[in-house]
Amino acid sequence: MEKIISYPISVIYYLLFGLCLVVFHPIQWICLNVFGYQAHKKSVDYLNFCLLKCTNLVGTRYTIEGADTVPKGVPIIFVANHQSMYDIVAMIWYFRRFHCKFVSKKELGSGIPSVSFNLKYGGSVLIDRKDPKQAIPVIKSLSEYIEKNTRSAVIFPEGTRSKTGVPKEFAQSGLKILCKYAPSAYVVPVSINNSWKMVKFGFFPVGLGNHLKFTAHKALAVKDYKFEELMEITEKAVKEGINEYKQV
Repeated sequence: MEKIISYPISVIYYLLFGLCLVVFHPIQWICLNVFGYQAHKKSVDYLNFCLLKCTNLVGTRYTIEGADTVPKGVPIIFVANHQSMYDIVAMIWYFRRFHCKFVSKKELGSGIPSVSFNLKYGGSVLIDRKDPKQAIPVIKSLSEYIEKNTRSAVIFPEGTRSKTGVPKEFAQSGLKILCKYAPSAYVVPVSINNSWKMVKFGFFPVGLGNHLKFTAHKALAVKDYKFEELMEITEKAVKEGINEYKQV
C-alpha cells in the first residue's frame, strides 16, 4: 500500500528536488566565481536545506545527536556508514559549521546539476574505485586540505551503500591516508539509521514516513592512537549505533 500511495507523491517530490538542483547550479557558479569560497559554501548549505525540505513532503523527519560534542577549531574526519544519497544531504546541512568535504566516486563529478559542480569545485575529491593507486594522492590532497584549512572530510569506509541497512565491512586504506596526512585531526564516528528506507523501492517511488537518525559518537584524536586501534574503535562505534547491525 505504501508503494502505491508513494507513486503520485514521488512525482511531485522529484520535480521539486530536481528544480532545486537546477536553480542552485547557476547560483553556485555565481557565488564561487564572483564572491569566492565562503559564498559558494553558503549556497551549497542552502541547497541542501531546500533538498531536506523536499523530503518533508514524503514524510521524512530527522534527528541529529551528538553534533554539539564535535570539537571545534580542529580538522575533523567523519567516518560513517552509508545507506543512500540522503546521508550526504543531511550531513552537509546539519554539520555545516564543519565544512564537510567528501570522498566520492568519479562518476558523480559530471552530469548532475549542482551536485557535480560542488564535488568538483567545493573542496571534495573524486576517486576511481577501479584504480586504487589513483585514489591515494587524491585522498592525501584532501587530508592536507582539511589540515591546512581546519575543515572536515567525510568518508564512507564501506565503499558503497548498504541496501538493507546492514553495514558492510569497513576498508582501512582511505581513513589511514586521511589520518596520516591530517595528524591534528579528530575522527568522529557517525551512525546513520533508516536512510536506506528512502530508497527501499529503488530510485522510484520514494519510501514514505521515515525517521532518519544521525548519531555523532565520541571524537578520537588521531595523535592519541595507533591507527589499528583507532580503526577498531571507530568501526565498532559506527556499527553498534546501527539498528540493523544490532539485529544480526
